[in-house]
Amino acid sequence: MEIYEPSDDSFFFKEFLENFFSKKSTKEKDSLTFLDMGTGSGILALTATKFLKKENITAADINEKAIKKLNKQKINKIHTNLFKNLKNSFDIIVFNAPYLPQDKREPKDSQLATTGGLKGDEISLKFIQQAKDHLNKNGKIFLLISSLTPMNKIKKFSTKIVARKKIFMEELLILEFN
Repeated sequence: MEIYEPSDDSFFFKEFLENFFSKKSTKEKDSLTFLDMGTGSGILALTATKFLKKENITAADINEKAIKKLNKQKINKIHTNLFKNLKNSFDIIVFNAPYLPQDKREPKDSQLATTGGLKGDEISLKFIQQAKDHLNKNGKIFLLISSLTPMNKIKKFSTKIVARKKIFMEELLILEFN
């Protein structure tokens, strides 16, 4: 199973987080707990290390290779399918979700990192439903999806678009839930 390497979506989310954290006071950042769900290469968790205490950062992924790749990092790591093995709650939860509709021509090895289900929204919907149970009071959930992802079910959750970026034939969206 391959590790999702940073791409346009990862770098867009990284820039968003840098901007988000730079607006927080040092005192506030010292106490924030952070979960990078579906960490892949670890780019978002590693971005958080520039602003937050490493012991307050958790990287989670269904891909054991992704977790092992982060072994040298002094952050918490957990192998899990979404929140299955997580007991903690967090102030900030981020997920650069696999958001593309299933394409049977895509190799099975890369589908785990790119395919969000038959229609593309299934994993994001499961994440949103489960994340609420792991969010601290006044916490925030940030989910990156694509304009290619069906939005009708996602819109039923209280959400707002906090960032957007047009690339190629799609638009990347970062949604905030709280």
